[in-house]
Amino acid sequence: MSLAGGVSRDGFLDNQLVVDQPLSGAHRAGLDAILLAAALSQGTTGHVVDLGAGVGVAGLAVARRLPETTVTLVEIDPDLVRLAVGNAALNAGMAGRVRAIVADVLAPAAERRAAGLVDDMADHLVMNPPFHLADRGRASPAPSRARAHALAADDMDGWVRTAAAVLKPSGTLTVIFRADELQRLLAAIGNRFGSLTLLPVHAHEGEPAHRLILRGRPQGRAPLRILPGLVLHAPDGSFRPDIDAVLRGAALPVVWW
Repeated sequence: MSLAGGVSRDGFLDNQLVVDQPLSGAHRAGLDAILLAAALSQGTTGHVVDLGAGVGVAGLAVARRLPETTVTLVEIDPDLVRLAVGNAALNAGMAGRVRAIVADVLAPAAERRAAGLVDDMADHLVMNPPFHLADRGRASPAPSRARAHALAADDMDGWVRTAAAVLKPSGTLTVIFRADELQRLLAAIGNRFGSLTLLPVHAHEGEPAHRLILRGRPQGRAPLRILPGLVLHAPDGSFRPDIDAVLRGAALPVVWW
């Protein structure tokens, strides 16, 4: 990916977190990254791995919210990793707690391990796979860029397989994805994770969910739970008070298990 279009410096969590990111394109982070980070409950500790981190917004928001965590940002695009490294340096308190690596989530196990994405390294794993589906539109002719932007039909299985390998047996997986592709996500999950909990996310009351957040455990045995939907906006279009609190650094108002 070229950064010829320039970067912008943007604030998140009520400007407690500052990041540089591309001015335009699929890699600009926003609300989804903050919701993903907020899905980790207050008081969470340990090592958090952010797969498909982009410029690091979700993982850095985790580090800002949860001071007893360390974070590894994993991204295939070297340009974005350079921005992620710079973003960690921009924010006080991140030194020594956040690192960023160039690694392909879909690479063979030996290759991803050599890149630093090793088995059983994570207490918690968060991921935001590409939302653009290659079988629903045209992919970039450049293979590396296509993989960073679009999810091929069988890629989700690879993302989940890597997540299962990287997580400790006692760890937690948290995924944000498009709601209309729940079937694809659950097919990839298979029997790799249990105790699945689904949180539908609705832009407005009465509208179909447009996102979903899934949590699971490698050794979970509890049946699937579907939580009441999370509604983002009030009737006047503003964020609801509980969502405004999330945007300022609170955890999602959810009890996962």
